[in-house]
Amino acid sequence: MNPSFRVLPEVADDIFEIWNGFAELAKFPEMGHERPALTSQPLRFWPVGAYLIAYAPDEHPLLIVAVLHGRRNPRLMAAILKERRMGGTPAE
Repeated sequence: MNPSFRVLPEVADDIFEIWNGFAELAKFPEMGHERPALTSQPLRFWPVGAYLIAYAPDEHPLLIVAVLHGRRNPRLMAAILKERRMGGTPAE
């Protein structure tokens, strides 16, 4: 059985905007900024709407590590990023 779902237009807009952010970052991976207070990993961050894309600019193809809501507590963001593994292998 395939699950069914519906998406509100606002959600579709967010998804589209985030997806376009991925495409821009793939073209220009150095345009993000570092956040050493959040992680010691070689990640950069790029804001897209209310979200923050965390990515590894030196990975080819570009590795998206997380999409976080920008209003999240920075300590929680740091904890999420600490759990993520680099190198393209998803954390178990």
